[in-house]
Amino acid sequence: MSTVSRFVVIVLFDGVDLLDVTGPPEVFSLLRREVGDAAGYDVVLAAETMDPVTTSAGVRILPDTTFREVTSASASGRSIDTLLVPGSVELDGRGRVRAVTDPAVVSRVKALAGRARRVASVCVGAHILADAGLLDGRRATTHWSTARQLAAEHPAVEVDADPIFIRDRDVWTGAGISACLDLSLALVAEDFGEAVALRIARQLVMYLKRPGGQSQFSVPLEPVSTTRRVEDLRHHITRNIAAPLTVGDLAAHAHVSGRQLTRIFKTELGMTPAAYVESARVEVARNHLESTDATLERVASACGFHTTDTLIRAFRRRLDTTPTEYRNRFRSAP
Repeated sequence: MSTVSRFVVIVLFDGVDLLDVTGPPEVFSLLRREVGDAAGYDVVLAAETMDPVTTSAGVRILPDTTFREVTSASASGRSIDTLLVPGSVELDGRGRVRAVTDPAVVSRVKALAGRARRVASVCVGAHILADAGLLDGRRATTHWSTARQLAAEHPAVEVDADPIFIRDRDVWTGAGISACLDLSLALVAEDFGEAVALRIARQLVMYLKRPGGQSQFSVPLEPVSTTRRVEDLRHHITRNIAAPLTVGDLAAHAHVSGRQLTRIFKTELGMTPAAYVESARVEVARNHLESTDATLERVASACGFHTTDTLIRAFRRRLDTTPTEYRNRFRSAP
């Protein structure tokens, strides 16, 4: 096991997501408790100036250092082990979440990344890495709500919105919100071993240390359509989730042909009608599993899957887990 203290730089800027900044240091700080003072991480928060930074939650954070000082220290021999880049979002005119990037921050990240052993983004921080050209030709993830934006703005990036984190050589990208803990644990596991990372997970009272391939456990059902017809279909599906909801049924409800219906869904929602119906059913099933004691047979029937085998296959396709595993982790009912 390495006993080297690793220099970690977390990028700060106004509007940054608070948990993106505070989550990883919590994980890294617990390492010393597990392995002693001889090993661990030296974490600093770096910003353009030493002025307080206002996060998206309204909480102000004081930087430890400036980008210029980090660059000077690196030039003097204190190499950056890990550069962590959090993100920031805003709502557009339609109430949709969009990742936002500051060209000045992107420029700083690009320069610091060249001095770091590895680079990792947290949540929508992937957009900053992409703007800096650090994700071109790589596979990457981000919060599912901005994945389409990332793919549209950066076609050279292979965007996969499902995993909670992805490692592509020396660049890591993490998914949304609490997945920053999973990403941080994965970094610890690489540096100090899997057993240490598992002990830290227990200190954090995490049910388990999720692998990177684990799904983000969210089905993207945001209202992304721009037409009233598709919005009506979406509501019709939700209200009649246990019904057959075949292409023919939906086409008849919308007064269009089956071929036209499929074209509309692919254009407006980026998926086939069948894929959308399955996603909607999985979303409803998730709610049942989280909040009720209903058997898998009842959940399957209530959500239109009809058999537990169909329910299980849908969960594996959409969430890369089983209904039972999902309930064990997320059930909130007594």
